[in-house]
Amino acid sequence: MTISRRLGKTIVPILVCLLLVTSACGASRQPSRFDQAQQQSKTERPSQAKQVSGGSLNKYFPSSSGGYKLNYAQEKKGFAQASLKKDGKEVAVISINDISASSTASKKFQNSSKTIEGYPAVEQGTKTTAVLVDSRFQVKAQSKDSSFTASDREAWLKKFNLSGLASLK
Repeated sequence: MTISRRLGKTIVPILVCLLLVTSACGASRQPSRFDQAQQQSKTERPSQAKQVSGGSLNKYFPSSSGGYKLNYAQEKKGFAQASLKKDGKEVAVISINDISASSTASKKFQNSSKTIEGYPAVEQGTKTTAVLVDSRFQVKAQSKDSSFTASDREAWLKKFNLSGLASLK
């Protein structure tokens, strides 16, 4: 067998494989449902305002008072949370969440007939009350104990510096 014949037997299969690989890579494919969802979420997302640091939100929380002790529990970009304790027992969790990066988070407030300090408020189930401040910040009180009622949640939401939070840019 000659050298050219041996090369032909070796090179031809390699060239065929390369041809198949390059043609498969260049072929266009139909977008999957995941590609479509990804593209849709990119286009529906509003222009992202710079989210504030969680630590900078702490100054808008109420102070400990009336036998309640406030303990800051979590801070991350655009979010701060505190535990509210009475007699050493956690009765509620209160939080501020910068929802500027979410296009759907404020929709639940659109048809709200209730307000707290002039801001739209909603009940979420039987244990949570939330307020929307300046269409950007969701301030929430969530009962962790049955002794902390809806009126307690509303009273604590009123203790937040909501107008100061509204002026935050």
